Amino acid sequence: MKRTNDGGARRIVVISTGGTIASRWQGTGYAADASGDDVLATAPLPEGVTVEVVDLFNVNSSRMTAAHQLALLRTVHETFADPGVDGIVITHGTDTLEETAFFLDLHHTDNRPVVLTGAQRPFGTGDGDGPGNLYDALQVASSVSDLGVLVVFDGRVHAARGTVKTQTLAADAFSDPSAERLGRVGFSRVDIERQPERPTPLPLPAAAHTAVPRAAGPDAVPLPRVDIITHHSDGDPFLLNAAVAAGSRGIVLVATGAGNATPEIAAAVADAVAQGVLVAVTTRVPAGPLAEIYTGGGAVDLVAAGALLTGTLRAAQARIAVLATLLADGGAGAGDPARSTALLRRLLDGPVRAEPALATGGSRSASAVAARA
Repeated sequence: MKRTNDGGARRIVVISTGGTIASRWQGTGYAADASGDDVLATAPLPEGVTVEVVDLFNVNSSRMTAAHQLALLRTVHETFADPGVDGIVITHGTDTLEETAFFLDLHHTDNRPVVLTGAQRPFGTGDGDGPGNLYDALQVASSVSDLGVLVVFDGRVHAARGTVKTQTLAADAFSDPSAERLGRVGFSRVDIERQPERPTPLPLPAAAHTAVPRAAGPDAVPLPRVDIITHHSDGDPFLLNAAVAAGSRGIVLVATGAGNATPEIAAAVADAVAQGVLVAVTTRVPAGPLAEIYTGGGAVDLVAAGALLTGTLRAAQARIAVLATLLADGGAGAGDPARSTALLRRLLDGPVRAEPALATGGSRSASAVAARA
């Protein structure tokens, strides 16, 4: 059904990828095996919404790979090639949802929304949160535009950038520790309270056209290796050097404080950068920006060694920024280090405020959005 401006139904495509929202008891634990249609059948549809389901893959999201994410990115772009589609909802496991959401957002050029949601309690349980989250996600996807990729969970609307899983089991699983939520949803109303900040989106990478989930072996498309290394008391360069030796094209150093390590690690960073490895520095502290304050192996020295600070992005999303940079600049074995560094700096430090997202003032309701659609 085509989108209309006179109260016609909003056409939403649900892309199912697995996760707890699709997980059933397997005898020793839960695993994703419910189809997208099964998941959709648990949730009522918002008024005026029609839904089509795409079963893309069905995995626990702890098993998510770059190949999965690239296949999902391709599917999103192919879905939006149909002008009759009004929005996309992606059901996804919560373990790596923050990574996938940010990856999609870095490449999202359409004004139509992509909304990720999931569940903390498995499919079919009496107190399951999946049906409510899916209903809310459909409500948001049929109501907003020009907000990029969103995460909708437990009645809250979050921008993809900066949003991480902050609770292992609680229903209110996601937040941005360094920023306020984007909005809220409930009682058939969507209120957006602030605008997201996003860098200029990247084009679809070449690898997205050929990536196949679960692909392995000699026929698999080579994708850049990006590792995360955490600093701690007694930390040394051993694991960072091992990552470079293993073929890493990018490394995220999870530093202490506002971005600090040791002189030995700073020297290892300089060696890695000299070999063409992209190095980004984040922190293990939950909230706040990084800052060049300390020498003696601190952020001052790490930046001098060629590393880039990630602002308020934490490890998993910083890794996605590095991965997206490498994919945009030639993939696993090619690319210009200077060009890659400039692009990564833009993704980390250069968000541009989006155009006003159909709002006057600080909030808006779903009905106000629909009136302008």
